Amino acid sequence: MCLAVPALVEELDGAFARVDFGGVHRRIGTALVPGVQPGDYVLVHAGMAIETIDLEEAQRTLALIREVFGDAVPEDPPPPDASHE
Repeated sequence: MCLAVPALVEELDGAFARVDFGGVHRRIGTALVPGVQPGDYVLVHAGMAIETIDLEEAQRTLALIREVFGDAVPEDPPPPDASHE
């Protein structure tokens, strides 16, 4: 089974980004999502952003993942704010 998880892009560094998975921060590749910007939500699979999504889609996806995995998944992501721009 493959799983892509929503994450908030915090900052960019060339073809990489620092993202927030509900309080867990990781460095991921962004080569597959040209034009991604801080404040965007992306789906991350195997360390790569594979698609940009909006906040509502991020929340729906996390809700579905929580149905399967329970409380191991962080709560819905907050809306982007000025600290992520």
